Amino acid sequence: MKIFVTSLGDVIYREQKALVIKFKGKRNVLSTSPLNGAYSEKLNYVYNYDGTQGPERTYVFKETTYKEHLKKIAEKLGLKPEFTSGISTAASIENVSIKEESYKGITTTAIVTAGVGINGGRAGDPASFDERDLLNIKKKKFGTINTILEIDVKLPPEALTQALVICTEAKTAALQELMIGSKYSNDLATGTGTDGNIIISNLDSPIYLTNTGKHSKLGELIGLSVKKAVKEALYKQENCDPDSQHSILKRFERYGITEESLWQKYKNVFNQDSMTKLDFIYHFQSIDKNNKLVTVSSLIIHLLDEYRWGLLGKTEINEEIEMLFSTLAQSFDVNKEMLNLNLNKNSYIKDILSNFETFISVLIRKKMISMKI
Repeated sequence: MKIFVTSLGDVIYREQKALVIKFKGKRNVLSTSPLNGAYSEKLNYVYNYDGTQGPERTYVFKETTYKEHLKKIAEKLGLKPEFTSGISTAASIENVSIKEESYKGITTTAIVTAGVGINGGRAGDPASFDERDLLNIKKKKFGTINTILEIDVKLPPEALTQALVICTEAKTAALQELMIGSKYSNDLATGTGTDGNIIISNLDSPIYLTNTGKHSKLGELIGLSVKKAVKEALYKQENCDPDSQHSILKRFERYGITEESLWQKYKNVFNQDSMTKLDFIYHFQSIDKNNKLVTVSSLIIHLLDEYRWGLLGKTEINEEIEMLFSTLAQSFDVNKEMLNLNLNKNSYIKDILSNFETFISVLIRKKMISMKI
């Protein structure tokens, strides 16, 4: 089924569980795929394939290597593998976002599928495996941001490479603007562990450009189209947008605060209380998106980030952290004495997080008592 025609005249089809782009003319392509990856001028097709099956959307490999897997998919789609490059994903193809940006005859088209809820990570996070040690490879997690970017001008190979850099930076900027955390560290995500990119330029175009960096207008168009497409694809796939991220839990998740950790803290603080876990979660969800709580949470988290990154010292943030907890206590009429603000030198961040969990416990118990009155 034809779903879109790009400014180059290339038709985007949805075929089975894949998006297939058929080139109308001569293209040069830079691809991260093991199937005809790197730079090529011989390709006729590129695709993005959803490899999940069943209600649990389990990703299924069709061959023993990823390259052979992609080749098999190309054959299944009726494409000649030697003239095709492809990438795969666990995100639904139906949730694709296509965004165009144009300026004086220049058009960029970003075609993105995205998921970060399982596999969001930051460059430099702990690795899942050493490729040389096949016996000890852990089960891979899937959740991928795949980007196909068409640029309706003629670009040399080095400009395509520079476009790949800008494309990647735009993806990371989208994640940062949504404050999406890594699943493998306390940091913000910069992508996922399985992202794929295909960059295409139009060798038939009369417009020849050589600069795709941030200072060039073309670089701006690349950044805008990719960033918009990544954000929309995340919303379509995971309902991830500014409203869903306006949440205590979403903000603190990368620091290990979850509904379960909050429940355990509540039981420790009020060990004789009769509240059930179901009731606790109900009460927590009623305050999870509270404006004051989300705002103060964001400030605490940012201070923790700057402390971990070495931008602020402990003595610099101590007073601010105490002030923020005082603000919370005053705003919600909670007894500040319930909070233990004696921060241990060897468990500084852990103590701050524990204090916040204690505050939430006290607030929920106060809320529960007021409802019984």
